[in-house]
Amino acid sequence: MIIVINMSKKPLTARKNCDCRATRRGARREAVLDVLTSGPGHLSAEEIYRAARKRVPKIGIATVYRALRCLCSCGKAAEFIPADGVARYEPAGSRAHHDHLICTSCGSFLEAVDPEIERLQGRLAARHGFRISSHKLEIYGLCAGCAGTGAARGALRRRARIVE
Repeated sequence: MIIVINMSKKPLTARKNCDCRATRRGARREAVLDVLTSGPGHLSAEEIYRAARKRVPKIGIATVYRALRCLCSCGKAAEFIPADGVARYEPAGSRAHHDHLICTSCGSFLEAVDPEIERLQGRLAARHGFRISSHKLEIYGLCAGCAGTGAARGALRRRARIVE
């Protein structure tokens, strides 16, 4: 059984400043992190850029991308790439762990948690003597809306023509 949950946000317990390059900490990177922690989650770099410009008008899109890369590498943000190929970001550790169900037809996605999958992943790692530090599970398929319509079949046929 998969339970789709609506997770509430908790404040980040780590320091807000990015530690990956101490010389680059400043108002711009702080603005990117503030947008991530105050936003609804799953924001694209463009959405973060637009929101950050309201706080720091001279911030550039390249600065936003650099800040996001840094924040992801130091563990303060997580990147998620759904079926549409546009990377989305959310603050790491500010919400309960979740996996994603991603529709390959319309690009929609759901956050989902299944305790049994988590147990199976732990057993798999233990069986191989592997110590898990983190993981990300993305399941691709058709959402309920697309599975019941001809739109999904049409989208799959269009993709198949491109590959052929």
